[in-house]
Amino acid sequence: MILSPSMPAPGASFAEIDPPARLLMGPGPVNAHPRVLRAMSAQLLGQFDPEFTTYMNETMALYRQVFRTENRWTFLIDGTARAGIEAALVSLLEPGDPVVVLSAGRFGLLLREIAERCGAVVTTVEGEWGQVIAPDAVEAAVARVRPRVVAAVYGDTSTTMAQPMAEIGRICVRHGALLYVDATATLGGMDVPVDEWGADIVTAGLQKCLGGPSGSAPITISERAAARIDSRRHVEQGIASDIDRPASGRRIASNYFDLAMLMDYWSERRLNHHTEATTMLYGARECARLVVEEGLDARIRRHRITGQAMANGLEAMGLTLFGDQAHKMANVVGIEIPSGVDGERVRARMRTEFEIEIGTSFGALAGRIWRIGTMGYNCRHDTVLITLCALEAVLRAEGVSLPSGAAVDAARARFAEG
Repeated sequence: MILSPSMPAPGASFAEIDPPARLLMGPGPVNAHPRVLRAMSAQLLGQFDPEFTTYMNETMALYRQVFRTENRWTFLIDGTARAGIEAALVSLLEPGDPVVVLSAGRFGLLLREIAERCGAVVTTVEGEWGQVIAPDAVEAAVARVRPRVVAAVYGDTSTTMAQPMAEIGRICVRHGALLYVDATATLGGMDVPVDEWGADIVTAGLQKCLGGPSGSAPITISERAAARIDSRRHVEQGIASDIDRPASGRRIASNYFDLAMLMDYWSERRLNHHTEATTMLYGARECARLVVEEGLDARIRRHRITGQAMANGLEAMGLTLFGDQAHKMANVVGIEIPSGVDGERVRARMRTEFEIEIGTSFGALAGRIWRIGTMGYNCRHDTVLITLCALEAVLRAEGVSLPSGAAVDAARARFAEG
């Protein structure tokens, strides 16, 4: 057997995992809240244990508050945020269905790809990276295509822009389309008023503003979307009983991401689908408890102020912020890499000299911008000031002329305003 240089030799022994105490100030993941980590260390229970199903019900109730919704079907998908995205689209779309996708960044392109994999006929409304898409352009496409679904990303961390969703929701209502929203990077840090938007499915992840680890995807489903999903309901043969009606519409293409079966699993029937990711549910439940305990409005305000303090500090340092600042996400900021600066070397020095991680970017923006997040547990005064100090020191070491201390002064001034 030929081993690559990175492959350990057969029989090699390994030390206990002991990662560095790194401050994750990129666009996600962020450091998990200590209470979330403690919750995840609790003992396992069987998935049908009454204590555990009580935790499931409590998790549903908590996330209704986080999503600002009355939706009965508000629960968790076991998997990363992308698992929630795929579950939503594969359960709504079947081959030949028309869908309109808003795309102004990497994750809009992801929605298009997943819809194409479902066999849907995709019409993309394109926007420039660093801008948002005008509602008029969306309405023109929706009126022309008459889609079953409109899919959009609320906050796209690849560009740091937040698409205004209220008008998109009104467009969908006017034209009878279902609205799917990817709120991975915004839930728990920016307002996601699901019922007010008229959104039909919204999904998220724990690893951003909710302050948990990646691996669980909160989801909420309207009655209108639930009816569409139920029309495709097929009970797995090995668990079907006499009370289950014969199959109706076209079967959802994925077994694992079949929302009809998952809804049965989270319902009073507890119809077995998979073995629930117990530890992740504990963590997701604690993430939502932290949001509700702080108060959603207070938490959104904290993210807004902290994000503004970071942005003000970066500008005071003499750096240029990327994109349309009128539509910037509250919890992630893009910074144009100064001319002549090696962006990856700066990131490496931030990590090796200060144990701080900041983000790079993708696609058309690769090598052009850094991205710094202020999310969840890391959305604090001290993390902002430490990151600004470290970035200033590294840029000075790279030969960039900067006003000494101006970044921290500007951030502190914003915090003082309250």
